[in-house]
Amino acid sequence: MHYWENFSYAPGLFFGGGLLAGLGGVLFAIVLIWSIVWKGLALWRAAREGSKPWFVALLVINTLGILEILYLYVFSKKGEGPVEEKKAK
Repeated sequence: MHYWENFSYAPGLFFGGGLLAGLGGVLFAIVLIWSIVWKGLALWRAAREGSKPWFVALLVINTLGILEILYLYVFSKKGEGPVEEKKAK
C-alpha cells in the first residue's frame, strides 16, 4: 500500500484538483496580470527614456512587480515627456 492511498477520503484535495487547486489557479491568474501590467508600464517608460540597462534588467528579472514599481516611482525621471532630439534652427 502506498502512502498517498491513505488520503482517499479527500480525493483531489492533495493531488490534482479540489478547492485548493481552484484557488491556486485564481491566485496565479491575479499575480500574472499584476506582474504583466507593472512590467509593461516600466518597460515602456524605460524604452521612452532610452535607458537600455534598466530595460534589460526589467525584462529579465521577475520580482512580481516590485522592481518595476520601484523603477517607476523612484529611479525613473518623473513628469518628463518623451526623449526628443533638439533640432538646430
